[in-house]
This record gives sequence, C-alpha cells and structure tokens, in this order.
Amino acid sequence: MNPLQLAGARPGPAFTVTFDGRPVEALPGQTVAAVLWAAGITSWRATRGEGRPRGVFCGIGVCFDCLVTVNGRPNQRACLVPARPGDEIGTQGGTGHEEVRRAD
Repeated sequence: MNPLQLAGARPGPAFTVTFDGRPVEALPGQTVAAVLWAAGITSWRATRGEGRPRGVFCGIGVCFDCLVTVNGRPNQRACLVPARPGDEIGTQGGTGHEEVRRAD
C-alpha cells in the first residue's frame, strides 16, 4: 500500500476497554495512553513518594511516567502497550507492587 492510500485509511470498528471499572471506547491501533487521552483522562498513576498525579510525559517509552496496570499486570508503559478488546486498565499507585501483594 502506498502513502496516498494510507492517507484515506480509516480504523476498524471501535471496541471497549475499562479504566478503573468504567467502560472506555478504543480504536484498533491505539495505545492505552491514546485511548485514555481520547477519553479525557490525563492522569493514571500516582508517584510513590507524594502521590502526585502522572500520565504521559515523553510518549516514547523512555520516562516511565505513564505506568499503568493492564489486566492485573503493573508497570505497563501506557504509551507503548496496544489496547486490546476487553482490557482492564487501572490506575497505578506508587511502584505497582502494592496491588500485586493485595491480590495474593
């Protein structure tokens, strides 16, 4: 496919993921960060020291500010993880290990 054909391309049908239990619409090819931004959600992690809100900073997987829990797995970089139908995305607190310990 050449670039001119891609310019007119449209995404496939929308699907649903959840963020902290709330349904959110996603499009094929979007990262978790893109899905959350499109839904008006700009913060999904709290720093471990002072609990300050964080979301996307660099957008390329270098800074780790966008960490989120996806399907029970903490420390996923929202800017790199592709959203998949049915994903359960959650706000991550601190290092993310607190959630894992509570699940045990």
